[in-house]
Amino acid sequence: MAKTVNIHEAKTHLSRLLEQVSRGEEVIIAKSGKPIARLVAIDDGPADRAPGVAKGQFAVTAAFFDPLFDDELGWQ
Repeated sequence: MAKTVNIHEAKTHLSRLLEQVSRGEEVIIAKSGKPIARLVAIDDGPADRAPGVAKGQFAVTAAFFDPLFDDELGWQ
């Protein structure tokens, strides 16, 4: 569950709130009791790709290299 803090508390304790966010917690910042912002950790993005991880899971046949018809290309 997200923790809700007012703007003054967020400004006063920003370092502490950022530490909580880095541990996976979510902080809602409110003004006059109304939520206006959500403080969450940045996703690190996808994991590093491993070459060959899909090896053997699909095959490219010779038909892949056949030319496409004009209607398949959107040419009329």
